[in-house]
Amino acid sequence: MRIYTRKGDKGKTSLIYGERVPKSDLRVEAYGTCDEANSMIGLALSFLDKEEWEDKDVFLEQMRRSQTILFHVGAELATPNDKEVAWKLKQEHINELEKRMDAWDKHLEMLHNFILPSGHSASSALHAARTVARRAERTAIALSEQEQVNPLVISYLNRLSDFLFVAARYVNKALDGKETPLKADI
Repeated sequence: MRIYTRKGDKGKTSLIYGERVPKSDLRVEAYGTCDEANSMIGLALSFLDKEEWEDKDVFLEQMRRSQTILFHVGAELATPNDKEVAWKLKQEHINELEKRMDAWDKHLEMLHNFILPSGHSASSALHAARTVARRAERTAIALSEQEQVNPLVISYLNRLSDFLFVAARYVNKALDGKETPLKADI
């Protein structure tokens, strides 16, 4: 099977179930940004290949679970409103993120000021993924102002960016990465 179809050469793409829309459509932007965030998470995880710490396997499993759910969030955004979503996001998926954040946060020092994305390269890449997840959230909100969007999608993307922030801090802690506090003066 060829990966290219040439169907998008004139600026259109297909949603799930085949409806053709411009590639500039806000729905395409929303699910495309989810894909971008997912790729950034994958990049971050690739920096951990040769690293070792006690809970690394559990951490990687939890991160891959969040990637899988994010993929399904993108699929939900790629499904037209008048069609059935094959896989629906549930509150329990958001609860999973919160539970993981709470567990990781117990190992972290309390923040007293903002920090700059820094430290281990995996941590910095997780911070980049966080900003892309935040953009996906903003795009999903803009889409919800035009079309119906499952409110759990917006909640999940909001929580995911928080999750990625805590994950970045957790990786820095596990691998002795240095967090750089924001200086008040410039």
